[in-house]
Amino acid sequence: MERIESALQKARDQRQTGAIVSTVALPHAQSGPNAAWLSLRSAPVNPKLMARNRIVTFSRTDPAHVSFDILRTRLLQKLSEKNWATVAITSPTAGCGKTLVALNLVFSLAKQRERRTVLVDLDLRRPRLAGLLGLVSPPAIEGFLKGKVEVEEALVRYGENVAVAANARSVQLAAELLQGQGTAVFLKEIRRKLDPHVIVVDLPPMLSGDDVMAFAPNVDCAVLVAAAESTTGREIDLCERDLAEKTSVVGVVLNKCRYAPDKYGY
Repeated sequence: MERIESALQKARDQRQTGAIVSTVALPHAQSGPNAAWLSLRSAPVNPKLMARNRIVTFSRTDPAHVSFDILRTRLLQKLSEKNWATVAITSPTAGCGKTLVALNLVFSLAKQRERRTVLVDLDLRRPRLAGLLGLVSPPAIEGFLKGKVEVEEALVRYGENVAVAANARSVQLAAELLQGQGTAVFLKEIRRKLDPHVIVVDLPPMLSGDDVMAFAPNVDCAVLVAAAESTTGREIDLCERDLAEKTSVVGVVLNKCRYAPDKYGY
């Protein structure tokens, strides 16, 4: 009993002097994931380029950002329900806007300050993230997947809670590289070093080759992006069925859809 009373009194004394606050804050500040995250190079941000490239969730001045916020919320609910963390973004064919959907989703996720999100460009044949973000000469993702480049060298940070692994050049034997052991190791290293809450992977169009099917088993789930007035129902059905054999399909996003912004009174 005397020991308990002594411990309680010691705690009261520390609380009064502020010692407890410093003791709690210090381990948090030195935790591994936070230290590794903060060590990433900070990328320059060009708001005008973001707006020109229709990354509407970055500044949120365009009403279109609301649709991506809805997508974000629904996705986070599913991830939380299933205890998932990795999401692939793909489409049936080129031109559906999957990369822009991925970018807008990530910067929408960034508005929730407590979450860290990593975006990876694995559309190895036609990488687009670097150009849309204005990144000059990012490390080649091929070197990263082959274990020649460290996580800290391959990613850059946007603000406090978004990191991007862009790509410098196309890769010819993309499917073979994505099926290699290095790809799985690469994702594990991101999780181990950075401890992100969500990893979003931009993959190629499904019907352009076997890249997506090669990589899909490495992610928890996938989102299929279709283009209104372009993608056919048959293409969606085919891709959804094939994708479901390799991972969980959480939904289909209808992109490039024309509708009245004030339809619901906002």
